[in-house]
Amino acid sequence: MPTKKVAEAVEAVEAAPSSFTTETPAAKETKPAKSRGPLTVPGAGLGRRKEAIARVRIKPGTGVIKVNGRDLAEYFPNKLHQQLITDPFKVLGLQDSYDVVARIQGGGVAGQAGALRLGIARSLNEIDRENNRPALKKAGFLSRDARVIERKKAGLKKARKASQFSKR
Repeated sequence: MPTKKVAEAVEAVEAAPSSFTTETPAAKETKPAKSRGPLTVPGAGLGRRKEAIARVRIKPGTGVIKVNGRDLAEYFPNKLHQQLITDPFKVLGLQDSYDVVARIQGGGVAGQAGALRLGIARSLNEIDRENNRPALKKAGFLSRDARVIERKKAGLKKARKASQFSKR
């Protein structure tokens, strides 16, 4: 009887793959997204971040971004904030295809930049859900960042900071 077990073990070894890899097998081909039609549809979206609220309107154009009547580079001189705002266009490959007009109120500079990005992403999503939504959602541009400043508590200096403890 041991020869039968040995024979099964030999067959199992011969059936095993000769080489191993850490790469995953190629994904099955997914259906291609519908081709993007001509950019003729305007869109609007609302974005919030911390205390900032951005009302955004986009329309087909040359890529001009106006914030409260001023140019993007003038309103947000920090290159990091400018990059954050234009990220939804880069993800979709739509740089210089839409003009953006935004009204922002409240909050600080970083909060306003985050609110503007969410507003732009929502307006792009509204224009063409089938083509734009999967890429925007995967990049995380359609979810509102819910982190806000924690309120000050009674008896503390700040939200969690207490005065120094004294034993006597």
